Amino acid sequence: MTAHPAVAIVTGASSGIGFAVAEAFSRRGSPAVLGARDETRLRAAAERLGAPQRVATVAGDIGEAATGRRLVAAAVEKFGRVDVMVHSAGIFSARPFAEYTEDDLDAMFRTNLRGVLTATQAGVRQMRRQGGGGSVVVVSAAIALQPLASVPASAPIAIKGGLNAWTRALALELAPEQIRVNAVAPGIIRTPLLGLSDEQFDGMGGMQPIGHVGEVNEIADAVLYLAHAKFTTGVVLPVDGGMASGRW
Repeated sequence: MTAHPAVAIVTGASSGIGFAVAEAFSRRGSPAVLGARDETRLRAAAERLGAPQRVATVAGDIGEAATGRRLVAAAVEKFGRVDVMVHSAGIFSARPFAEYTEDDLDAMFRTNLRGVLTATQAGVRQMRRQGGGGSVVVVSAAIALQPLASVPASAPIAIKGGLNAWTRALALELAPEQIRVNAVAPGIIRTPLLGLSDEQFDGMGGMQPIGHVGEVNEIADAVLYLAHAKFTTGVVLPVDGGMASGRW
């Protein structure tokens, strides 16, 4: 990585883990391009960061390859480069496998997989033009490492599991160019994505060996570490209270 503050792109940045990641970069003085589907919520998130000179926004569907290209173009136009890409945008739906509709599957594939791949292509091309390496961090899921019988979610697990394999494969491919690729695999995190109340989250504490759910800042800390750890690549890092460690 370079000596200047890293320029980061963060998808899914309007709330939850994505916003916590954007906030963590902002605290370090890093410029960031925030991406999300809803323009109103995205602008509100950018305003909450309180550093307009270090923030740009791109509203759009990350499942469209053009959105990834626009994120990269916005980073280059305002900040001159791209050093880190963080893929936090995602859809999660737990239900019996036979009940997923084709629309459900298409939406998860576009947002959780296709969008990550096409945006990363745009980001890697820019990192290559710059020279000096770079970093890609994907927000995966611990449940893809250790499925739970109590949470039927085989469709998103299939996609997140694919991302885990892709992370390791791309890390090897890009290592000679000093472009690192890693993933964070969260356990159950208190985030709006799941649409649960605080009481419901508290009741899910027993689903992790550590006995409580995680917070978004804990995932942001892990993302920040992987974004800047120069000797770490090809890692899928569980941040899950021990859930992926085995049976308990």
